[in-house]
Amino acid sequence: MSDEAERQFKAAQPAKASDTSAKNPPISASAEQWRETTYRQAKEKGGEREPAFTTYSEIPVQPLYTAEDLAGWDAAAQLGYPGEYPYTRGVQPTMYRGRFWTMRQYAGYATAEESNQRYRYLLAQGTMGLSVAFDLPTQMGYDADHPLAEGEVGKVGVSISSLEDMRTLFDGIPLERITTSMTINATAAILLSLYIAVAKEQGADIHKLSGTVQNDILKEYIARGTYIYPPKPSMRIITDLFRYCASEVPRWNTISISGYHIREAGSTAAQEIGFTLANGIAYVQAALDAGLDVDRFAGQLSFFFNGHNTFFEEVAKFRAARRMWAHIMRDRFGAKEPRSWMLRFHTQTAGSTLTAQQPDNNIVRTAYQAMAAVLGGTQSLHTNSRDEALSLPTEDSVRIALRTQQILAYETGVADTIDPLAGSYYVESLTDELERQAQEYIRKIDELGGSVRAIEQGYIQREIEEAAYTFQSDLDAGRRIVVGVNKFQMENEKQPPILKVDPEAGKRQAAKVAALRERRDNAATSAALSALGEAARGTENLMPRILAAVEAYATLGEIADTLRAVFGEQHEERSL
Repeated sequence: MSDEAERQFKAAQPAKASDTSAKNPPISASAEQWRETTYRQAKEKGGEREPAFTTYSEIPVQPLYTAEDLAGWDAAAQLGYPGEYPYTRGVQPTMYRGRFWTMRQYAGYATAEESNQRYRYLLAQGTMGLSVAFDLPTQMGYDADHPLAEGEVGKVGVSISSLEDMRTLFDGIPLERITTSMTINATAAILLSLYIAVAKEQGADIHKLSGTVQNDILKEYIARGTYIYPPKPSMRIITDLFRYCASEVPRWNTISISGYHIREAGSTAAQEIGFTLANGIAYVQAALDAGLDVDRFAGQLSFFFNGHNTFFEEVAKFRAARRMWAHIMRDRFGAKEPRSWMLRFHTQTAGSTLTAQQPDNNIVRTAYQAMAAVLGGTQSLHTNSRDEALSLPTEDSVRIALRTQQILAYETGVADTIDPLAGSYYVESLTDELERQAQEYIRKIDELGGSVRAIEQGYIQREIEEAAYTFQSDLDAGRRIVVGVNKFQMENEKQPPILKVDPEAGKRQAAKVAALRERRDNAATSAALSALGEAARGTENLMPRILAAVEAYATLGEIADTLRAVFGEQHEERSL
């Protein structure tokens, strides 16, 4: 070995322990010591990009999480096992190792004919279940030819006015073999009756129908506004639907208690859990007050959550909500059946995070949001399309959104083991903190007399408004970044092709309703509507009467007007 080679070899050898000139890096004995030494020194040298880090729920995010953050944490009580109380790790023992989540794509526009074509396309592309979007007149109980429907028919969803429309919507789609979710609230009982009537025409056994009707009127008063009747009769319709489905359509989810729209209105993740579960408590109590047995209907309750941007907080949100609902149903309401304790939920990625600027970025946002929902244990999932901040989605955009789910399921491996983030110091700490904050909201709502009273007093609305204002202020000040909006903007962007609803669709739909009224048996229709009105004035379950009315070709608007005449209407300027 040459002298130079020997010198280089010796220089490369580790320092001996007795070599006092060698400086050994510190090895911290605790997280606190690490923060005060190694981390603090790096931070002082500019090794941290922000003065403060928080989640969207304003939960401070520490630089590091360790076992010290879970001191006193009881894995058996707070975590458990999949398919076992308290269901933190999932409601099914096998979760996605048994089968993937149901891949739905929320769709519907213009007329029943056009929406039917979109549904057939989605099924051909591999979607596992349908999710129906209805237009605003349908949501508000107006037929397509009503003066208030003008200009709105088919714009944000499909227009449904009659049994004929519903028959066309599901033409060639066997309802006994497909699950259908319908995002409808004030007119949920009417749309479910129309669905049942079509299934019966197909020869289906309605006891085997499976799907979900949203039917969540409380969140309409809070965050969305598509209500018709005052709260008391609205709750009656909901509990009538619970009772009817428990015996006649036992596999149907009778309500999808929605945090999605609460989050879209600007709530935090903690508020989304707290306000949604508080509404769930109100529905369960209303059903009990109506004389229903908790274990007869609780297994048909489902939930609908938002898949938002802060990845780990969203995973923790779903886990916390599941654990909280298990305790609520078992300990507060005394449910005995394990199925009654299970929080089963659908997730839709966050529409409010989609940007009109650089819309292709929305594909990436949606993919991360979808992954958080899967890691959080969702039962079904809708992925938003890239162009939904601009218009209803095009066929190409819908296909990409569905492929996002399929890639997630078949290529990433995230579904191969159950609750893979369990035991993460950060995720478990976030789960516990979100549960603590959500419990505090529920405690406050209980003090106010429950969700209805809290809505009457404006408490929930104010909390959401304040959270939305805080977020917008952070956005305006640049404390939160939305790529392409307040940072990394592009000039002279080219807009992608967008879907345009035929402006004549409304006229065609109105003409169809008028033609139906001409050729139906109007005496039979009037008799069915009269019987419904009489039932509404009494205590009879309304569902059989609504079903009889739709089968007599009463229109959605006529049924809603019959109930308006008895129950009255709710207006925003009045107190509830």
